[in-house]
Amino acid sequence: MMEILPEDKRKIDHWVAKFPTPKGAVLMALRIMQDRHNWLPREAIDAVSDYLKISKTEVYEVVSFYSMYRLKPGGRNYLKVCTSLSCCLMGADEVIQHVENSLSIKKGETTDDQMITLMETECLGACQMAPVALVNDTEYIGSLTRESLDQLLDQLKEKSSE
Repeated sequence: MMEILPEDKRKIDHWVAKFPTPKGAVLMALRIMQDRHNWLPREAIDAVSDYLKISKTEVYEVVSFYSMYRLKPGGRNYLKVCTSLSCCLMGADEVIQHVENSLSIKKGETTDDQMITLMETECLGACQMAPVALVNDTEYIGSLTRESLDQLLDQLKEKSSE
């Protein structure tokens, strides 16, 4: 059984205090565990369930509903390309194809060097920047072109090798 580290418990408790029941903190507790492991192993999901005293079924429902949770290990960097309507109209399919060709991977796969995982995601809420991608769940990159994608991929490779 996986233990939740004391520093992660403090972070989770911070979120628990903001809601009337611990169930309100499940999204952030899962995020904290994902940040710790770079994905959500089954043991981490179970640990969240146990710690928050929420049924495993309820926690797994959350994990399976939201695309922000990663249920298998991936690369050191995640590149999520939005494929909702606005981004598709502005070239998201070409963005994905260019990344696949540049990295010799397909959506959902990780480069051989374990540096980059390419993912497709639903609306990122940044239609004004379409086509848009989210890097490591923290940085939006918009108005993507072949040139800007090449720069981004080079930056991610450099960042990963540090």
